[in-house]
Parts: sequence; structure tokens; C-alpha cells
Amino acid sequence: MILPPDVLETRDRHPTVANCIIKGLAPARWVGHDANVKTQKSDKNKITGDQRNSFIAAMLGWTMDAFDYFIVVFVYADIARTFHISKAEVVWVTTATLVMRPVGALLFGLWADRVGRRLPLMVDVMFYSVVGFLCAFAPNFTVLMILRLLYGIGMGGEWGLGAALAMEKVPAERRGFFSGLLQEGYALGYLLASIASLVVMNWLGLSWRWLFALSIIPALISLIIRYRVQESEVWEAAQDRMKLTNTKIRDVLRNGAVVRRFFYLVALMTAFNWMSHGTQDVYPTFLGATANHGAGLSSVTVKWIAVVYSVGAIIGGLFFGTLSQRYGRRYTVIFCAVLALPIVPIFAYSRTAAMLCLGAFLMQLFVQGAWGVIPAHLTEMSPDAIRGLYPGVTYQLGNLLAAFNLPIQERLAESHGYPFALTVTIVPVLLAVTILTLIGKDATGIRFGTAETAFIPTRA
Repeated sequence: MILPPDVLETRDRHPTVANCIIKGLAPARWVGHDANVKTQKSDKNKITGDQRNSFIAAMLGWTMDAFDYFIVVFVYADIARTFHISKAEVVWVTTATLVMRPVGALLFGLWADRVGRRLPLMVDVMFYSVVGFLCAFAPNFTVLMILRLLYGIGMGGEWGLGAALAMEKVPAERRGFFSGLLQEGYALGYLLASIASLVVMNWLGLSWRWLFALSIIPALISLIIRYRVQESEVWEAAQDRMKLTNTKIRDVLRNGAVVRRFFYLVALMTAFNWMSHGTQDVYPTFLGATANHGAGLSSVTVKWIAVVYSVGAIIGGLFFGTLSQRYGRRYTVIFCAVLALPIVPIFAYSRTAAMLCLGAFLMQLFVQGAWGVIPAHLTEMSPDAIRGLYPGVTYQLGNLLAAFNLPIQERLAESHGYPFALTVTIVPVLLAVTILTLIGKDATGIRFGTAETAFIPTRA
């Protein structure tokens, strides 16, 4: 009997599995070919309806995440006035959200690796939609803080599960493009938050509470689309493999290569999150501030600049995400991080609206260009058996460790001014992203659902 290459390779690693296959006991979707046959062996230029729905739902969820997070960034001065507290106290609302995200990534990730991607994702969307909407009715700051803590749990589950499902379904040959497009759902959320703040507060003169109420709309659309998405074939194949080899999730998590890569990815994601939050969170405040060497621009001008650099972020993610498919994830990230370094003086020390707008546009072009690689990179570095858990937890732990960025920048701005605060927090992080990426590994274009990604990464 002539065995397929996948089975020949498996025979040496797992004789029991090979025997089962030879006897015809293994599921057809697993035998002798890529588990993701509907996506990764199909015409690379053709996207099915199921692939499209899974991707749109993931992008809408990620857009919702950024929209709701950056609403607070734009209105925390207004929240401070409403509840009669200082701005320094309000910024801890964003920190609270980031702190709880690893909890959500862990809970929903483990659930998704056990029962599949669809159900946990739909429950997650319903949970954070309701909590986000209730923020609009918070009677005091304590209730708002509690709701933001709960919201962090919900959003912690969104990115990892959404990215895993989307990247498992899209063709491997187009993963770079879709990775960039998916990640720039975050920049799109920032853009929508900028426009919504401009329209709701500046043009219509309504309260900041209306912004939180509006956030339920994209979440509900995402839920409706996700209801139509089929389960990941890669996950189903991984479950078949684990049953045939009597492997448990804990066995994968105890593997030395998986553990070492986990800590490396947490360090990388800490640098990445510090890079993005360091160039975004305090920047609108810097543009509008008249004290501490702020730019002193009008509220309307600040929001239009935010719109411009959000467009730059979207362009960067799409362009460099696509480019990473050809030149590799690592080299693309390094290229973006290095090019962002000479932009820092324009970004932080310019005194005119035009130059600040240019600096912000270029900074987000490169920062989000590097980020456009991440959905593909993290999922490609993850074992099939724990892809619901692994990317989300590493990403969100990095978010947690970067959660103190905004309070640190505000404290530095009070003592040394905003330009100094931006520079001393951004430059070291760009260097850290470059070095960490340089010493890491690359799995560009690896095919999911094969022996190479069955239980553990083959490249440590």
C-alpha cells in the first residue's frame, strides 16, 4: 500500500496514528492532505463566502475593540469633568481594560480550543456588546471602572479567536494581505472613534455617553455575520489528531519549544503594544494641550489630524502586510521599525499643525505597517491544537505589560513636557521591536492542519 507523504511522516512520530490511517479509521479530511483543503489548496485568487464572512466578522470585532477603547482616549477629559475627578485618575480606565484582557484571552481561548471557534466567539461578542453599551449609563466613576474591567475580559477573547478563525480559513498564499487588512480594523476603529467624537460632541453637542451607546452597532453586525460562519476545519482536524494520539491540550502546553516560544512572543507583544499605545494614546492630548509644551491646537484640528494619521495606519497595515508575504514577516517588521525612528523628531517636536499631521501620518504608516504582519505571524507561530489560546494570550499579556504606558507618559509630560515624554518612551521601544524581531523565528506561509503544525511548532 502506498501511503501519502503526510502519513509517512506521521508514521515515525506517531505509529498509532499511522496504523489507524492504514486501517481506514482516520477521518477523510485528515488523511494525506492539508486539513484546510477548502482554503489552502483552492485557487489563491478566489475567496469563498464562508472565508469572507469569517474575515469580515473578525475585522468588525477588532474594529469594535479599537472604537470602544479609543472613545475613552478622546473623552477622558470630559469624563473627568462629569465625575469631578482628575484626568490622571480617568486614564486608569484604559489601564483597567488592558489589565483584564489576558483573563478573557485565557478563558475564551481555552474554551475555543475545546469546543471550536464559533460558539465562544458569539458568546464573547454578546458579552462585550452589552457591557460596552451599559458604559453609557454609568452613574458614577466606580461603576464605569467596573464595567470597563468586564469589558476588558470580553475584548480579551475577541482578537485571538477572531484572528485564529480568519487566518485558518483564508488561503495561505494571501495570508499577508488579509493579516494587514484584519489588523487595520484597529486603525479603522480609531478612525471611526475620531469621526464619531467629532460628529457627536463637536457638531451635535451631545454627551460622551452617546459614543458608548453607538458602539453596540458594529458589535451586533459582527454577531449576525458570525452566526453564518462554519467551524474551522483546521480545528476539527487538530481534534481528530489529538484523539488518535491520545494527546491533551496540557501535553502541548508542557512542550519545551512551545513554552520557550510563548515567553518570547509575550516579550515581542509587549514591545509592539508599547509601540502602538505610545504613539497613539497620549497624542490627541498632546496636540490639544496648552500646558507642558503641548501643541495647543483646537479640538476640531486635533480630531482631523487623528483622521489623517488613522488613514496612514490603514495604508501601512495593508501595504506592509501584503509585502510580508513576499519578503517574510520578520524582515518587514524590522524595516518598518527602523524607518519609524527618524520620524520621531517630526512627530514629537514639530510646532505647526501641518508638520505634526505629517509626522503623525508617517509614524502610524510604519507603526501599523509593522502591526499588519502580526495576525499572520502569531497564528503561524502557534500549534494547531492551541491556536485559540496561544496567539490571544501572548498578545494580551503584552498588552497588560504595556498598560502603564499612558500613565507614565502623562507623568513624564507633567515634569518634562509632552515632546520629551513621547520621545523617551517611543525610541527605546522601536529599538526593542527591531532587536526582538531580529532574534526571533519566521514561519511565513506555513500551512495549517498538516503534520508540521499538528501539535507543536516544528521550528523552535
